[in-house]
Amino acid sequence: MKPSALLLLLPLLVSLGVSNAIPQDSTPHVWRQSQKTDASRGLTFAQFTLMGKFLKAPQHGGDISNRPALVVDCNPKKDSHKGKFESASLLIGANLKIIYVEPEEIHGTSYFPMVLIHYRVNDAKDEEDKWSPGSDKTAVAVPKDAFKKILRAQTVDITVNEDSGSEITMKFEIPDSKSVEDACNVDDKE
Repeated sequence: MKPSALLLLLPLLVSLGVSNAIPQDSTPHVWRQSQKTDASRGLTFAQFTLMGKFLKAPQHGGDISNRPALVVDCNPKKDSHKGKFESASLLIGANLKIIYVEPEEIHGTSYFPMVLIHYRVNDAKDEEDKWSPGSDKTAVAVPKDAFKKILRAQTVDITVNEDSGSEITMKFEIPDSKSVEDACNVDDKE
């Protein structure tokens, strides 16, 4: 082979080697919409899902084969073209550390199970909050006011603790959220 032909092939060979060596995240950051049915209430609702990534993955088991996800459910509104925000959840897939919080008003000896959350919107100052755990304690319910902040951000970093105490840190790149805002009517006061 002539040296000039080898020089022409060299960039192609290098680019093939480099593209195979570096993992590419080909998943675009978009809200994926699906229709779900609640048979018990006879209701069809819109569900939006946004995938994130682990910056610090769980250390102690759990189902982390999937990336973390924000999932939002919105019910259709009968008297308007806009739906109604029903709930938002952060799906993590690892057992979370539960803390028990004393209620503001005590009626007996009840304490509320909560998950301590640290989140940062657009590289601003960390905010600390307590969110309710899901029934299997591998997810948390995102309060509506926090969800509004997340929905209107560009990036969100969220940190929680596993039940063993190890930190889990997730990052979400928030795409254009107009479709979610319209479908869920997040500013509705209801």
